[in-house]
Amino acid sequence: MNSLLLGSFPNKASLVTPGGSCWRSKNWTNNCLTIGTLGSYAPPTASWPKRKIKKEYNFLRFKQSSLVFRCEGIEGGPTCQECNRKHIVKATSGQSFESEPPAFDSKRILTSVKNSLDAFYRFSRPHTVIGTALSIVSVSLLAVQKSSDISPLFFTGVLEAVVAALFMNIYIVGLNQLSDIEIDKINKPYLPLASGEYSIGTGVTIVASFSLLSFWLGWIVGSWPLFWALFISFVLGTAYSIDVPLLRWKRFAVLAAMCILAVRAVIVQLAFFLHMQTHVYKRPVVFSRPLIFATAFMSFFSVVIALFKDIPDIEGDRIFGIQSFSVRLGQQRVFWICVSLLEVAYGVALMVGAASPCLWSKIITGVGHAAMALILWFRAKSVDFKNKASITSFYMFIWKLFYAEYLLIPLVR
Repeated sequence: MNSLLLGSFPNKASLVTPGGSCWRSKNWTNNCLTIGTLGSYAPPTASWPKRKIKKEYNFLRFKQSSLVFRCEGIEGGPTCQECNRKHIVKATSGQSFESEPPAFDSKRILTSVKNSLDAFYRFSRPHTVIGTALSIVSVSLLAVQKSSDISPLFFTGVLEAVVAALFMNIYIVGLNQLSDIEIDKINKPYLPLASGEYSIGTGVTIVASFSLLSFWLGWIVGSWPLFWALFISFVLGTAYSIDVPLLRWKRFAVLAAMCILAVRAVIVQLAFFLHMQTHVYKRPVVFSRPLIFATAFMSFFSVVIALFKDIPDIEGDRIFGIQSFSVRLGQQRVFWICVSLLEVAYGVALMVGAASPCLWSKIITGVGHAAMALILWFRAKSVDFKNKASITSFYMFIWKLFYAEYLLIPLVR
């Protein structure tokens, strides 16, 4: 019976002792048969029936085929316990490689997308984007004469103007960053080009793409006031930033202020009002009292923004020869000039509101402008000129007043 059982293993084999090592026999197969697996084995007697012998033979053949994957019994190979450990590790690691990479890849992709959006957000200079969108919506409301004017036609016209203008806005601020990389490494190191998140090639691609998209949209809309607003903004924005002979007007304080004044005070108010008045509503050109007020008030505000934006950047501007008013006159002096100009503008707005024939307009605009004038004054008194973060925070507060004014302009009657 022993010879019958051993004859089913024609090659070398290894039996494992209870200590875990393999006992090798040159006449057995490449298998490790553990005592714990097979149990104790006692040689059968000759009186066993043939059916019992066949059943035992089939059982051992089944064990042979299943255990061949569990260990290697060749001489010099690992023990059975080592084999088991190896295959368990491989199985475990194989399972993790199949299940973990999708989660890891999705997390990495999500992080990459978030970082890309954050970089573009900073590149677009969001405070200017908000200001552009809000000003166009506000001025467009000045063309509304009756409640029926608030229609899908109105929203379509506003959307066309806002999207085209935002594309041009991104071109202008992007070109300025491309021209000021070295300056921004000092003044605004968090911007993508200055920090190295964007290469120059990436910046050029974004700027060129958005300028083309802006002109394309302005052309297919078919509104000449809109197209000319985009074109003039493109010319002035390019002249302001690009470093070629006779241009880069930002080096000269008066020219820099005039560029911002022309776009923020004149182009935005007049061109986008005419876009709604003549292209959307097909009405004749009319310069209403609220439109004239908006243009005059935003002229003050645009000068303030043009002067104030250089106050936090005085260090880099001085190093690179940008002769801003802050460099020439000093931070504190320019700061209080800006605050005084805004207070004068709010005083004029109070008088315009008081002269309004509409009681509700008189109350809302009067209270609104008085409140902003007081908040401006008290906030200005708390600025620490030795702290750049404090000055920058106040500059962003000026932009918030800019937004608030555009909420009041449609209520001027």
